[in-house]
Amino acid sequence: MKHFGTLFAFALLVSTGFVPSSTHGENATLNPLLATLKEVGPEGEGNAEAAAAWEKITEEGAPAIIPILEAMSGSGPLTRNWMRSAVEAIFEKETNAGTAIDAAALENFFSNREHDARARDLAYDLLTKLNADEAAALIPSMLDDPSPPLRRLAVGQLITRGKSELAAEKKDASFATLNEALSAARDIKQINEIAKLLREKLEQKVDLPKHFGFLSHWHLIAPFDNTGKEGFDTAFPPEKEIDLDATYEGKDSKEVTWQEYATADDYGMVNFNTPFSPLKEVTGYAYTDYESDEERDAELRLGCKNAWKIWLNGELIFGRDEYHRGARIDQYILPVKLKKGSNALLVKACQNEQEQTWTVEWQFQLRICDSTGTAILATNRKPTPEPEVKARRRGGAAEEKK
Repeated sequence: MKHFGTLFAFALLVSTGFVPSSTHGENATLNPLLATLKEVGPEGEGNAEAAAAWEKITEEGAPAIIPILEAMSGSGPLTRNWMRSAVEAIFEKETNAGTAIDAAALENFFSNREHDARARDLAYDLLTKLNADEAAALIPSMLDDPSPPLRRLAVGQLITRGKSELAAEKKDASFATLNEALSAARDIKQINEIAKLLREKLEQKVDLPKHFGFLSHWHLIAPFDNTGKEGFDTAFPPEKEIDLDATYEGKDSKEVTWQEYATADDYGMVNFNTPFSPLKEVTGYAYTDYESDEERDAELRLGCKNAWKIWLNGELIFGRDEYHRGARIDQYILPVKLKKGSNALLVKACQNEQEQTWTVEWQFQLRICDSTGTAILATNRKPTPEPEVKARRRGGAAEEKK
């Protein structure tokens, strides 16, 4: 097979912006057919027409691969499925027939990060099938790739190297390699694996909350009432004003005040049970001030198994009135726009009446990042608290109220 590009020279062209995008946009035969695929609806509308168009697209052969990949940009998931299967069908048919595939064009498409991430993933998969060794040589360039699967490949390569260096007792080299891997990693499993190696094998400190962008310092106030699950829709005083010196009437007419709280949990878990003890049929609030150095798009990524609402600068972003369905990192991804300077974040967490052991948790975790999962750290971020007691528990490391 013909070599599909001089990798370093091509990477230089990409980095300097001199690689032009494909010029397959004008295609009188393909464009109407691809447009038909884009009309497929969520309830199966247009499937018959799409199937007929798909058959004709696959008859176009290898020259259709790049135009199809380009058309994936901006398409919905159903359309992308049709297009992906068309590319795969063409590739299999042509390679089985011994027809040459334009690998240089595939590499050109893959290397242009402006293209749809899923289409680039597919292009790389095809490059691997054409020449696995040459495709593997591209992996180091993917450490900062916006495509999560491609980035995982590059990070995985560093993890493997770091482990080999550990096995060879090259601890300094392993430390450097694993730190490079951690800086690039966005996949939660990979991050945890790297942290474990650094901590247990190399006895190094790893600040996971900072890496993830979890918010560790809060003010908490509780308990307000949630009898009959009515607290979710009840606007208690923190929803009307944030006065950290105020005293309010809480559940059972007891006075409640704001308390400073910080968590050392690796995954930023804010646990209302720590300062307020395990309670039922209650509502709590957590407030923090996040300073941004610029106005920018961001994502609030929340994990919570209680009913919850979240406000940014007094605007309700989203809420979910559901209890104990499980929680995980990045369970809810909420696109927002941060303003330059101070941003007020308020989280409401409601606990219901259930008494089973698996309903005890009254907690949440929140991080701020960009669309790739890269942490966006506040300019007023405080150091991550040091855990005072190490203990095994579901959801992360030990946490302490400070």
